[in-house]
Amino acid sequence: MNQEKMIKKGLVDRILDIEVNMFQLVPTGEEPACRSDIENMRLHRRGQFAGWSVGTCESYLQDLITAEAAGKNLLTLKYARMDNRIPVQSESSDIPYICDCYVEWQKKIISRYPNIMRGGRDIAGFKNYLSSELETYSDKTLALLRSDVEAFRQAGGNMSLEVYKSLAGQSGYASLDDMERSLK
Repeated sequence: MNQEKMIKKGLVDRILDIEVNMFQLVPTGEEPACRSDIENMRLHRRGQFAGWSVGTCESYLQDLITAEAAGKNLLTLKYARMDNRIPVQSESSDIPYICDCYVEWQKKIISRYPNIMRGGRDIAGFKNYLSSELETYSDKTLALLRSDVEAFRQAGGNMSLEVYKSLAGQSGYASLDDMERSLK
């Protein structure tokens, strides 16, 4: 593993440790089933960062550290926004741009990998989840993520594809196509 990948892995591990702690403290009416499978949550969240640059990961880690120090739980805020229980947390113009790109990419994934995506969120749910999460990021993290997204778009890439390739690899599949075939 090259040095940049090692640095990123370390950053993502630290991000996940904080996110898991925050997730376990999200108040809910009923105990969600996903809380009983934290390793599955880690697997999915690790995939989320597959296309992110080291700089974006560093910035988001700092967002989490700053929030923790201020007694804020970014995951509580995200889920409260998803349910429209709190007002908009950020008016950044980066959010609609990032969302639009991811939605475009996600539609391609749903079309190409229907078996993998069968149990996932529909596009409206995906966009709500993503925009609610993005609202918890600092302006710096949003700007860095927008740069990552723009770089992927210019290269003809798909950051959603990177997420699912990561999930497939972490789940022991040789490729995303292999995972798709196995889920028929």
